[in-house]
Amino acid sequence: MNIHEYQAKALLKSYGAPVAEGVAIFTADEAEAAAKTLPGPLYVVKSQIHAGGRGKGKFKELSADAKGGVRLAFSIDEAKAHAKDMLGNTLVTAQTGPAGKQVNRLYIEDGADIERELYLSLLVDRSVGQVAFVVSTEGGMDIEAVAHDTPEKIVNVAINPEAGVTAADLAKLTSALKLEGEAKADAEKLFPILYKAFVEKDMSLLEINPLIVMKNGRVRVLDAKVSFDGNALFRHDDIKALRDETEEDAKEIEASKWDLAYVALDGNIGCMVNGAGLAMATMDIIKLYGKEPANFCDVGGGAGKEKVAAAFKIITADPKVEGILVNIFGGIMKCDVIAEGVVAAVQEVGLKVPLVVRLEGTNVELGKKILNESGLAITAADDLDDAAKKIVAAING
Repeated sequence: MNIHEYQAKALLKSYGAPVAEGVAIFTADEAEAAAKTLPGPLYVVKSQIHAGGRGKGKFKELSADAKGGVRLAFSIDEAKAHAKDMLGNTLVTAQTGPAGKQVNRLYIEDGADIERELYLSLLVDRSVGQVAFVVSTEGGMDIEAVAHDTPEKIVNVAINPEAGVTAADLAKLTSALKLEGEAKADAEKLFPILYKAFVEKDMSLLEINPLIVMKNGRVRVLDAKVSFDGNALFRHDDIKALRDETEEDAKEIEASKWDLAYVALDGNIGCMVNGAGLAMATMDIIKLYGKEPANFCDVGGGAGKEKVAAAFKIITADPKVEGILVNIFGGIMKCDVIAEGVVAAVQEVGLKVPLVVRLEGTNVELGKKILNESGLAITAADDLDDAAKKIVAAING
């Protein structure tokens, strides 16, 4: 689960991290009152969407030379004008794709005198099985570009979970970021705070880009991106309350109600599979035969008829879907249960696109019998390769 920048900063501030004063607003009329609560005279008006690259983004509705989704204002009137310009319009960035995201809220923040911009993030380093800091002196840039062009400027420091952030870890981090004096002292306080927040709140990513050193020598969190492990949200009602469903795909929201692992993609073949590995293999073979998957959908090993039907309905609700491939290997999940769910869903919502079903495993013959006797236009497949060929051929006409 992702949250907005202003929410992430409020969370980090509650742990003691240094962040600027700021106010979230939802209408342009709120901009003046929000700006008046800040010291000024420099204000930063930031679009709040779940995507990076906001500053370089473009609004669909505005002229090509219009400013991006993060703007400086040197007066309250200018902050008001930016808010009016941005709210309700669609911001397109490198991470949103061409469709963009509508800006429904803004964050007006007190400006800062920046001396240096640094990069810092925490994530789970699966190569060592530990939470790790990733830092670079090249803040304010796309970290992917830094990793590609100058990988030596990125330093990883894995944290031993039994010891926590040690003095040796802090020395590596502050050295990598070339911090001295007050900035070094601030960082030595900040890094354990960030690690504590990451662990206690079950984050999967905490990214600060940039972490700044100001002209007064102090360190400040200038931007913050936080994602949480969805499997741990049952422990954090306060985090669940921060969810903004307007930033999420409607199909993914519906899938979460049924505890389905569903991710919307850009292709035209809908997939319903049991097991993450099999789902990945199914998407790969679709691509092998020249098409693109419209979704990742893992119904899980213990789904019932109703859950299967719900998954099928979500897939068919996607207007991009031109064909559907159901690929089930029955273990705990029995093939007859899948067949019953597919038949029930098709009878309820209809079938307007080709449907290919490959069943194997527990009760496979019973599952095939249910499909064959349903009277529905379902194409059976013998194996995964056969299934992929048939659904691609059906779409190609």
